[in-house]
Amino acid sequence: MILPEWTITDLNEKMESGELTSRQVTELYLLRIAAVDKSGPYINSVIELNPDALDIADGLDKERKAGKLRGALHGIPILIKDNIDTHDRMQTTAGSLALEGNIAPKDAFIVKQLRKAGAVLLGKTNLSEWANFRGKRSVSGWSSRGGLTRNPYALDRSPSGSSSGSGAAVAANLCVAAIGTETDGSIISPAQTNGIVGIKPTLGLASRSGIIPIAHSQDTPGPMARTVADAAILLGALTGVDGNDAATRFSKQRALSNYAKYLALDGLQGARIGVARNMTGANPRILKIFELCLEVIKQLGAVIVDPADVPNFDKFGATELEVLHHELKADLNKYLKTLDEHARVHSLADVIKFNEENSDKVMPYFGQEHMLAAQEKAALSAKKYKDALAKNLHLTRKAGIDATLRKHKLDAIVVPSGGPAWMIDLANGDAINWDMESTSPAAVAGYPHITVPAGHVFGLPVGISFSPKPGRSLI
Repeated sequence: MILPEWTITDLNEKMESGELTSRQVTELYLLRIAAVDKSGPYINSVIELNPDALDIADGLDKERKAGKLRGALHGIPILIKDNIDTHDRMQTTAGSLALEGNIAPKDAFIVKQLRKAGAVLLGKTNLSEWANFRGKRSVSGWSSRGGLTRNPYALDRSPSGSSSGSGAAVAANLCVAAIGTETDGSIISPAQTNGIVGIKPTLGLASRSGIIPIAHSQDTPGPMARTVADAAILLGALTGVDGNDAATRFSKQRALSNYAKYLALDGLQGARIGVARNMTGANPRILKIFELCLEVIKQLGAVIVDPADVPNFDKFGATELEVLHHELKADLNKYLKTLDEHARVHSLADVIKFNEENSDKVMPYFGQEHMLAAQEKAALSAKKYKDALAKNLHLTRKAGIDATLRKHKLDAIVVPSGGPAWMIDLANGDAINWDMESTSPAAVAGYPHITVPAGHVFGLPVGISFSPKPGRSLI
């Protein structure tokens, strides 16, 4: 089914003029999902549709007719990742059969914000099970509940993850925009691999309460869209101080409800952009695209500082894993305890046991090494955890990104986002062959990161990444 790649602005204009209603738009996307996602090319990015989507759209149409507009997202259909709680008739499972049938006790904070903004929740997207932190040889885009999501640019290629379904659905025009989550790369990687825009916000800009966790020191939700403007609009709807997420208190003076107002054609005029050459890799095809992008950035008025290497960008891999394992045990146990008595699992230990007892369905391709390692970790009061966390923050902030920004007086650092999608390989797991780094420094530091489409390698998308310091914006 052919459907125009409408932007949020396009749809607002059409609904305001009466050319379309939210119900009609929602029906069109539901038809597109049926035609493209679940049959035909079989992308399989949507794990569950919202049975109440059309009723929600009807209600928002009545509000519009009565002159009550909630904002730019009023009546706009979006999809959200299936690790985000919705207290409705949809499940929240992180793609795991261990949580099949789970109805969240209440909406996640960001879901409340989206509903308040007037978004129509079309459904939930598939993901790499447990946000890709279960086994070491995982297959991005596969979950035991949702099956395998495929890249819409080439169905034998990976959509990357863990926000696989969100990235693929936006790229395939199954929604206007989507919400993903990231711990390290799970928004940026599938966004760039599917040729769309992805924003990993500053840690705490958007609440994490009601999102199935990996690690509170790195987790964040964020927007995924086909344009920067749409991503900026969606980001504004997510922000807000949440009493159940202490990290959001730092956003009280910094968070905005409208980031799109800062978009301007001359927005790069005079901006100092540093090229982290030690993070760009050596792939000649990607570097050719990257150099062309740098020329465009320069033509738009930016000052290119080259090189502006980021020190210690690859010195914290082991300690990052140490932190993630410790926090997974603590944070997941805390989340699972909130589930009702009918849930199959209420602790990480329960999840591990369920996986073992149902290994034929849950672990046909890869195991649960990360969960097993997490289960052996001590409490968050342990010195080993605290030392690892302190080291991570030092190497990525003061002795990493901050050092580069300060030394060269930069507004942002730019690098290629990654490489083209790799072949899906259920037998061996992901075969990522990128020789560059874009996600980990900003993810571990808790700093913002945006990827935008840059070009194609043999028809497969690649992106370019900008990492500013919190409080600065280039979007």
